[in-house]
Amino acid sequence: MDIPTTPAAPAAITPATPSARSRIFPWIVFGLTFGLMLSDYMSRQVLAAVFPLLKSEWGLSDSQLGSLTSIVALMVGLLAFPLSLVADRWGRVRSLLVMATVWSVATLLCGLATGYGQMLGARFLVGVGEAAYGSVGAAVMLSVFAPRLRASLSGAFLAGSSFGSVLGVALGGIVAAHIGWRWTFVVVAVVGLLLVAAFRVLITESALSRHQVAEVPAPDSSPAPHNTSRAPLSSLFSSVSLWCAYLGGGLQLFVGGVLLAWLPSFFNRSYSMPPGRAGLVASAYVLLAGIGMIVCGIITDRIGRTDPVRQWSSALVYCTISLILLTIAFGHGTGPAQLIVLALGALTASGASGATFSMVASLTHRSVRATAFATVTLANNVLGLALGPLVVGFLADRYGLANALRLVPLAYLGAIIALALGRRAYPAGLRRVAALDARPSAA
Repeated sequence: MDIPTTPAAPAAITPATPSARSRIFPWIVFGLTFGLMLSDYMSRQVLAAVFPLLKSEWGLSDSQLGSLTSIVALMVGLLAFPLSLVADRWGRVRSLLVMATVWSVATLLCGLATGYGQMLGARFLVGVGEAAYGSVGAAVMLSVFAPRLRASLSGAFLAGSSFGSVLGVALGGIVAAHIGWRWTFVVVAVVGLLLVAAFRVLITESALSRHQVAEVPAPDSSPAPHNTSRAPLSSLFSSVSLWCAYLGGGLQLFVGGVLLAWLPSFFNRSYSMPPGRAGLVASAYVLLAGIGMIVCGIITDRIGRTDPVRQWSSALVYCTISLILLTIAFGHGTGPAQLIVLALGALTASGASGATFSMVASLTHRSVRATAFATVTLANNVLGLALGPLVVGFLADRYGLANALRLVPLAYLGAIIALALGRRAYPAGLRRVAALDARPSAA
């Protein structure tokens, strides 16, 4: 297979002609990258379904349980940037195949663990494998679709995290109840390896190059010829709006990470549900969060079609709604009212994710876009998916899980501040990225 050293190099930037493009290929790319996103989060979140079983069998504390979730997100956050940089140069397709193989085999090792230390080591390897998938997978997927669909497709792609979590938690609860918790990891690992095989057969770097779609100039900039040289890495941090997109996106996922990791335990403890049923109920709420990511992404694309600044406004609205609803839900006593308000809050809990990816895509040069998405992933995991479950685990050990969850929605305040500042600086950020295309190309 002929894989260029720099996937975003000149040949990949040339707009594809209608005769060279297939209508179905982009959707094959979307389907398989989405499927691997499902596998990614099934491997990551299946553990939440067996928290009660591990707690009783191994005598683990809530802090230890939280660390088993956070170690994955922490490794994703720390390694996403360097591994995405490698993928931008080594080949994105080849990199995706290696990543998915590593996390699937590591998931299998989780099922063989005999104690906390071994499980922590296996989860560390899961995080290493998953580190750059979100960023590189998004770059591959978006490269074959028109820019006007970015928020919708990003929202749908990222919703794979919720749907994968639903499948992982629900499947984990069912399998653990019938044949033991170890088999949950075996089943999830097999799913990942089958998707790796399908991706290897159907998608190549050369096919992606043939189907790559040309960029559209920013609304307030004059058209410029494509610059075929790589943009400097410093361009990933060159504007206030980019920094705000990273921070806002990460902080709004603080709450999403907590819901993914701790809802099964919340229903188990506060509603006295057995682990299997608690996992299924929690899965329904995570499914709502995934649906919300897709719907919010579509809305963001529609209202931002004529004025991209409105993407920032939509993200602010989603965060504000979630702050209000989840504060009410976790502050309310157990019962039907709490469950209803919690469901409504889950719909918009991660709704700004698609908008965040779309903002970053519009603010960065395509030659370093996978690395830009890695920076988003770094913020999402360190500030959100890693920090959230770990903080709640420490608080739950001291004050109880229900009391810890009451404080979680406050993270949206930081996201709202960052997004509001980024909205003001957005036009200047667009001018900066337009200037990168106007540079003389490297000889």
